[in-house]
Amino acid sequence: MNSVDYDKALYYTHRSQWDNLLILMVRTKDDFLSKKIEHFLHAYNFEHDYTEVEKQLYSLLRYIDHAVEEEPELKFLQ
Repeated sequence: MNSVDYDKALYYTHRSQWDNLLILMVRTKDDFLSKKIEHFLHAYNFEHDYTEVEKQLYSLLRYIDHAVEEEPELKFLQ
């Protein structure tokens, strides 16, 4: 996997750069990352219940953390 994608996902989420996060969702080769971003952006834009937005955000962040732990060459991100 491209370690830069995880770093970008964290950065764009932290900075609320939703357009860039959407572009990353389309361009990444990690299908799970793409799906997590899609679910978060959908919840952020269309959910009226903030707990669902929060749930999707934490799901995205947990996946990024898991992906970084599983890839030995990505340890520098921690």
